[in-house]
Amino acid sequence: MKTKILVSACLMGHKVRYNGREKARITATLARWQSEQRLVTHCPELAAGLAVPRLPAEIVGGSGTEVMTDCARILESDGSDVTAHYQLAAWLALRAALESGCSVALLTDGSPTCGSELIYDGSFSGQKRTGMGVAAALLREHGIAVFSDNQLPELIAWMEDKE
Repeated sequence: MKTKILVSACLMGHKVRYNGREKARITATLARWQSEQRLVTHCPELAAGLAVPRLPAEIVGGSGTEVMTDCARILESDGSDVTAHYQLAAWLALRAALESGCSVALLTDGSPTCGSELIYDGSFSGQKRTGMGVAAALLREHGIAVFSDNQLPELIAWMEDKE
């Protein structure tokens, strides 16, 4: 059985990001995996009912793991607390991965949901810091390997090693 990959919908060209844009990273490898029906395209925020477009949101007081244990919050740029929406988004991403048999995920870095290497620092100043978003943290906690959109070569190597 071929390895299934949960992939952020915005990386596949869907205009679901907070600003109504996509972050398409279609490469020959992703196109091949898509033709092999390995990709499970998913947007956690959209699945959780968040609007497109929506205000930018950042993690304040921790990282994704702390948000999932209610030790940090996710706030929108106007100060609204949207933590519960993003926690739901993380659980829905995990459910999508498990129900589809995904053992790995390719997610959009920087996002309070999908960031796996970097997230914004919570100051809404455009500054990033090391950290994981809520979905990336929850997926890893449940044994699903997570790669950022900047780690495609590492994901390819991981895939080759698994097959």
